[in-house]
Amino acid sequence: MGQKRKKTRTHVRAEELEADPSKKAPKSFVMRSGAVGRSVTALVKDVRRMMEPNTASNLRERKTNRLRDFVMVAGQLGVSHFLVFSRTEKGTNMRIARVPRGPTLTFKVEQYALSKDVLSLQRNPKSPGVEFLTSPLLVLNNFNQEGKQFKLMTTMFQNMFPSINVQTMQLADARRVVLLNYNSDTNMIDFRHYSIGVKPIGVSKSVKKIITTDVPNLADFEDISEYVLREAVVSESDVEDGPDSTVTLGQNYVGRGNKQSEQRAIRLHEIGPRMQLTLTKVENGLCGGEVLYHHFVEKSATEVKELSKRRQQKQKLTADRRAQQEENVKRKQKEKEEHRLRTGGASKDAQNDNEDDSAQMEQENDATIGSSDESGEEDESEGIDDLDEMEE
Repeated sequence: MGQKRKKTRTHVRAEELEADPSKKAPKSFVMRSGAVGRSVTALVKDVRRMMEPNTASNLRERKTNRLRDFVMVAGQLGVSHFLVFSRTEKGTNMRIARVPRGPTLTFKVEQYALSKDVLSLQRNPKSPGVEFLTSPLLVLNNFNQEGKQFKLMTTMFQNMFPSINVQTMQLADARRVVLLNYNSDTNMIDFRHYSIGVKPIGVSKSVKKIITTDVPNLADFEDISEYVLREAVVSESDVEDGPDSTVTLGQNYVGRGNKQSEQRAIRLHEIGPRMQLTLTKVENGLCGGEVLYHHFVEKSATEVKELSKRRQQKQKLTADRRAQQEENVKRKQKEKEEHRLRTGGASKDAQNDNEDDSAQMEQENDATIGSSDESGEEDESEGIDDLDEMEE
């Protein structure tokens, strides 16, 4: 006898959802709109790489896709933000939209540099690897300015990345950082992306190599002291770090020798992309709606009131058209039903009743046939018994 089958749970429990913070983390779509060229396409890929792991890294846009197509699947996939890059004759724009009802921030990309360009300018570029398995940290600087647009920008940027719980966070998960700095002189936002590393303090560069990496090649030296003391002049990277960049590790960190309670110096390596942004417009809806802020256009109270009135009229007209369309559909269905009755056809209710009656009759016939088969088998068995008695 087989064992009793046990059903496998196919839905996620609420407590499991709360226990896994990655399932509650904000997710994003980074995409391009229209013809943008190779450079902006490469920038889109770099931004997707930066937003990993909570983004669609292999998202493919088609010319036939519209914004509503992505909105329809965003709810099923738990996507909370759209980052849309587009290009016009005046330059490159980036829109950050909250799904599904907005608001939308529109930035003009004044300047940008791809990740490969940033790494090519470094003397010893750091090749990123497992850093992208965890979400980056977010640092906002100088956003405490007057104006509602700054509060909205701060809230939008903070909600794009997972929140940090200092009590439960693992130190090894802090591998990258995104820095946004507002320059009040130029009214621009400096966008930077760094990887985080730690180095021993109080030792020279040659000793650091021995501590943090494998044993170097000493074939050209007679003694290891020559390797340690070969540089008479201390390089810039060998200068002892100050208290601002020195920390005591609260937990074990990635890397060789980075144990808890050890003192280490923080090192930031820029991995790109790099952008310089200017906020141009804030809209109330998803890539549309009421304009809450505009960098180039300022409207008076009368103009704002007039625009609000026009918007309400447009919404009322749309609602009236939708109601009229529903009324026309009902009227046509009613006329079709009346025409069926005039031509001798049965109404829909009667057809449904007939279908139910026919289905019930079929069930009764099946039951009758089944009972007759059973009675036939009984009669046949009785006949066989009588034949046996006659032979005896």
